[in-house]
Amino acid sequence: MAASKIITVFGATGAQGGSVVQTFLADPVLKSGGWKVRAVTRDVSKPAAQALKGQGAEVVAADLNDKSSMVSAMTGSSAVYAVTNYWEKMDMQLEIKQGKSLVDAAKETGVGHFIWSSLMNVAKLSGGKLPNVYHFDSKALVEDYARESGIPATFFMPGFYMSNLPGKMFRSTPEGWVLGLPIPGSAQIPLFDTEDDTGKFVKAIVLKGKEVFGKQVFGAAEYKTGEQIVEDFKKKFPEAGKSAKYVNVPHDQYLGALKGMGMPEFAAQELLENMRLMDEFGYFGGAPLEESHAILDAKDKLTTWEEYMGKAAAFKELK
Repeated sequence: MAASKIITVFGATGAQGGSVVQTFLADPVLKSGGWKVRAVTRDVSKPAAQALKGQGAEVVAADLNDKSSMVSAMTGSSAVYAVTNYWEKMDMQLEIKQGKSLVDAAKETGVGHFIWSSLMNVAKLSGGKLPNVYHFDSKALVEDYARESGIPATFFMPGFYMSNLPGKMFRSTPEGWVLGLPIPGSAQIPLFDTEDDTGKFVKAIVLKGKEVFGKQVFGAAEYKTGEQIVEDFKKKFPEAGKSAKYVNVPHDQYLGALKGMGMPEFAAQELLENMRLMDEFGYFGGAPLEESHAILDAKDKLTTWEEYMGKAAAFKELK
């Protein structure tokens, strides 16, 4: 049996971190390699944290606003998966501060492989045309900081969460199922099953080690257009899909709908520009996915949109 190694996972009860924890707890290759999980959460007493403890993870408390608690959580780690949640406070400067503290803690504790959940710098990519996609730019600026710090790091870039679609962006209306987005139906969307597939990528990153230091790994199973998403739905559910359609929602209507749901104006604008990114500059700047797929274990197949539809709660009664 290999000597034990610890992967410390921040956001362990969230979609990304939870996927990493589950993979490292259950995967036979990782278990035989001696990998153990240290799951980091703010409140170790909450049911989700206790459930992880019951599955064999070491559960520790840390606060992203308290660097000393991060240092304590990372001490002795061979690898760290670090993710922040912009949407909790919707504060770009706070997210940058938290991300930099994570980098500093990794440097201080000598972590062997720091994996940062990053995204593209949209202001830069768009030449200033889309200046308000704060939750992308903040993570990109932390990535820059990690690179400058010289720590051994890889940058995982999660794609468009498939969980945003069934029953949310793609929903049932009196006229039938409608996917309405403020972009043309031909825009390429990098679809990603965050809950099931983040762990597969992080497993590959950890096992590849030095080979992927300094690299960006794009987390998505496939590019699909909005029109293709609807066509696949029609094939999967011929009855429910009879009148299904894609609608290119006018920008002002999209902003109005978000604001009507109580979203602050700056955040509504941010989400509109996030959508426009896919049409105008590419979610990953137009990068192909093949190189990122090539690092995966052959057994670790990514979830396609067709497969995801089959397990989506909002679609479960459809025929």
